[in-house]
Amino acid sequence: MWVVFAFGSALFAGITAILAKCGIQKTDSNVATAIRTIVVLLFSWLMVLLTGSQSQIGQIGRGTWLFLILSGLATGASWLCYFRALQLGDINKVVPIDKSSVILTILLAFLFLREEISLAKAFGVVLIGTGTFLMIEKKKTDASKQTKGNLWFFYGACSAVFASLTSILGKVGISGVESNLGTAIRTAVVLLMAWMMVFVTGKQNTVKEISKRELGFICLSGLATGASWLCYYRALQDGLASVVVPIDKLSIVVTIAFSWLVFHERLSKKAGLGLVLIVAGTFVMLIP
Repeated sequence: MWVVFAFGSALFAGITAILAKCGIQKTDSNVATAIRTIVVLLFSWLMVLLTGSQSQIGQIGRGTWLFLILSGLATGASWLCYFRALQLGDINKVVPIDKSSVILTILLAFLFLREEISLAKAFGVVLIGTGTFLMIEKKKTDASKQTKGNLWFFYGACSAVFASLTSILGKVGISGVESNLGTAIRTAVVLLMAWMMVFVTGKQNTVKEISKRELGFICLSGLATGASWLCYYRALQDGLASVVVPIDKLSIVVTIAFSWLVFHERLSKKAGLGLVLIVAGTFVMLIP
């Protein structure tokens, strides 16, 4: 059953990137992240109340609290970097970099969770790594645009690193907590971190300037994220992190498809081959 939740996570995560991109055309990425986190928090706590898991809060140990908070901080950092990268670069180049976090996640799962790396997983890592490299091909641009290009690549890479840390910390943090409750707690941490960044950068006054259209897309992306998280951490609670994470990364297919339909971002033959390799590598990892 956890495999179904993992694929559900991939579907909603793929939709999230498109909705978020629509919501940050003119809106500051940090402000958008802070607003959408409110939606995710409300969504996640609604699920907690529906499942009645709020009664377990008093039973959470100190160690679990620590890892949930650390996981929330890592998620917040990943989100802030990811949406900044989306604002600066094309979806079909930012997303592959973010999804490459699966490689680091597998290595960390091996080192800290003692999850074995089979020959199939190792081959899958090679395919995903090669595919990611092909998809992030850089176009020739003038000097001013090149600086911008370097920025989206930097933020995308940081997003991938923090996302991998999120998976490992989250796996440890929810080992003794109901998955919906764990998701709600760590989302509260993300919310605090996101709004702190808004005030630190002095962008709080721009909230009232957001258009209704972009605000709508930001809220919808929050709902999609909430659904993705609930599926993801439900799958992570019962399944192996080294298998759940690769399935979740299949969201790249959904994202690339919608980026073509909505933003008319087309893949070159080289990038298309890279996408095929990433998907192939993901399925290879599912081999027992």
